[in-house]
Amino acid sequence: MDIYKINDIYELIKDNSYVGRGIITGKSADGKKAVGAYFIMGRSANSRNRIFSEKDGGIITEPFDASKVEDPSLIIYTAVRRYDNKLILTNGDQTDTIYEGLKQGLSFNNALESRCFEPDAPNFTPRISAMITFADGDFSYQMSILKSIDEKGSDCARYGFSYPSVPGLGHFIHTYVQDGDPIPTFQGEPERIAIPDDIDAFTESIWKGLNEDNKISLYVTYTDLETMTEEHRLINKNK
Repeated sequence: MDIYKINDIYELIKDNSYVGRGIITGKSADGKKAVGAYFIMGRSANSRNRIFSEKDGGIITEPFDASKVEDPSLIIYTAVRRYDNKLILTNGDQTDTIYEGLKQGLSFNNALESRCFEPDAPNFTPRISAMITFADGDFSYQMSILKSIDEKGSDCARYGFSYPSVPGLGHFIHTYVQDGDPIPTFQGEPERIAIPDDIDAFTESIWKGLNEDNKISLYVTYTDLETMTEEHRLINKNK
């Protein structure tokens, strides 16, 4: 196995019916842009009844049809938020936990110490998070996964990863290995992903690769490191 292989995102996910929710962060191949992406998938009617919406420069999940919402507790949250020189992406309301922690002077990992996996037995869905920190015309990024230490949900295992930005390289972390009952949670380090210069090409690769029945929404952002201007794409299956 080539541990330094950089995967094509489409090839990595195209035959996997359920990777769950996923975050990608990294640097474009030309070295000029910081890249972040977040997508959601769902199997239940409640999970599939969602869209991404822009709010205050970030992204929130909202019901597509409010009359059909069964339980909003784990499916409605702020997914993407900015604080100072940082961009936060997560799969749950820990976005706000990180944001408030940063305001109090805590680090990314310290802010997450108060959180654990989702209380959705028997799956115990991991909380996945990422943060891009811009500085001196460049950036670094961190990723985290909080997951159950056993099949009983008896305690939380915490894994953190820190990366310098490398042109053309990104990292991909997602909640599940594949579909199942219960659903097996993500294992190991975030996967190495090729990051192209073209935001539309990258967006298309992710969206096309996600399972047609289970994909729901996708957000991709490219930030120019020289001007700090942002370009983004947002796709909702529900329209």
